[in-house]
Amino acid sequence: MMVCFLFLALIFQVQQVHAKEKDLYDERMALYKKTQAVTQLPWYYIAAIDQYERNSKKSDDEEQLVSISIPSEIWFGIGNSSRIKAESFIQFFQGRGKDGNGDHKANPNNPEDVLYTMANIIMEYGPAKDEVKIALWNYYHRDLTVQTIMNTAKVFRKFGKIKLEDRDFPVATEYNYSYNSTWGDRRGFGGLRIHEGTDIFADYGTPVKSTTYGVIEMMGWNLYGGWRIGIRDINNIYHYYGHMSGYSDDIEVGQVVKPGDVLGKVGSTGYGPPGTSGKFPPHLHYGMYKDNGYSEFSFDPYPYLRKWERMAKD
Repeated sequence: MMVCFLFLALIFQVQQVHAKEKDLYDERMALYKKTQAVTQLPWYYIAAIDQYERNSKKSDDEEQLVSISIPSEIWFGIGNSSRIKAESFIQFFQGRGKDGNGDHKANPNNPEDVLYTMANIIMEYGPAKDEVKIALWNYYHRDLTVQTIMNTAKVFRKFGKIKLEDRDFPVATEYNYSYNSTWGDRRGFGGLRIHEGTDIFADYGTPVKSTTYGVIEMMGWNLYGGWRIGIRDINNIYHYYGHMSGYSDDIEVGQVVKPGDVLGKVGSTGYGPPGTSGKFPPHLHYGMYKDNGYSEFSFDPYPYLRKWERMAKD
């Protein structure tokens, strides 16, 4: 009886967590759509900026409804040392903070005010794609940030929603394959270096799939990785697929992909000029690189692969 009670209590807790997450996504989308209505900036750009900043914060930070953080000197103006929130006072000191909820105050801790202010900063240049890119560059001064936000906006626009949590394993699980944690192992080709990924060994021709929602940023030959593909996802992570034998006919740079989309096939290409193959057993090199807003770094994909493998088989 006690075991049954504990099991039901656990199910109830999981349901509560899922309901809370759904409410959070719904509330965010409502705010993005409201901001679009009053500024004419498409909601997917607003959502992508918020998503980028959320995934640039430390993982142990408490998740907020809106994660955009506008520097105080930009929000209040250089001379507003007292940080008075009256919109007229902020304007006097040439601050950018604006009132988004109609209370005549521009509060950097109010989600509506933050989204309205950010949208107005972007709309100083216009709502078109190239205008938004210029606005983002002038605000963040970083190419990778602009690229990531624009890619995320492209994904949100295509699927019409922001809750995109499905994942898949990078090789078709109905084929034979094997893998272990190989991140950090030593590699010698091209000079001593560490292995920045997990090798998934499989037969030639095994389908290679997208693990996530994202945009294809890179395709072509790489000295180390052979025929490879790079996908930037909506969580500021770059997914690298190496040693492929070739690509699917309908795959191209700039394309939006989703979990399960077939990208190509397992091979053994690389370690030489274009076309080099067979210098090692066929396998897929899968790497993950996180961007924290300042730098991009490799991390171990193995725990994620184990999780996605279970999801793919369920």
